[in-house]
Amino acid sequence: MKRLFAAVKIEPGTAFMKTFRELRTRLSSEKIKWVEEYNIHITVKFFGETDESLIRGISGSLGSIVLNTNGFDLRLSGIGIFGSRYDPRVVWAGIEPPEPLASFMRSVQKEMEQYGFESDRQNIVPHLTLGRITFLKDKQLFRNVIDENRELQSEPVKVSECILFESILRREGPQYLALGKFPFRN
Repeated sequence: MKRLFAAVKIEPGTAFMKTFRELRTRLSSEKIKWVEEYNIHITVKFFGETDESLIRGISGSLGSIVLNTNGFDLRLSGIGIFGSRYDPRVVWAGIEPPEPLASFMRSVQKEMEQYGFESDRQNIVPHLTLGRITFLKDKQLFRNVIDENRELQSEPVKVSECILFESILRREGPQYLALGKFPFRN
């Protein structure tokens, strides 16, 4: 069994990364597991623990979908949270425009049903996870910092490939190994 997910790697640009670093610094006293800069990606489909016999089929299906999908540009737009303002769980950056990525994600989910992976029951909300919250000592500080960054924008980012990753969980953070890279149609 391997813990798998499909994702698009992105490089959000220097201005966005500067603000991301400031966000982490200002909230450094809170228990938030921030995404490492070298691991920044947008998850397309999380498979979880997957039988290794399915990897070839998953790879072939991803390759077919990507070959029939044009690459696209997106922009990270705004910061938000999943969970409530009183019990936030995830800090994320939004995606604009969301539709090219959402359409691709729907295609992947539909195709992966043949391997036993059900489509997500919730609406697809394309986003970049920035951090997972374990505990907040100062919820007001957290709310203030998030509110101050709600309008954050990145430069345009080109999405040119989808990657099938194996995620190896380690104490110091996850290690992602690319099992396959699939370039979008130009």
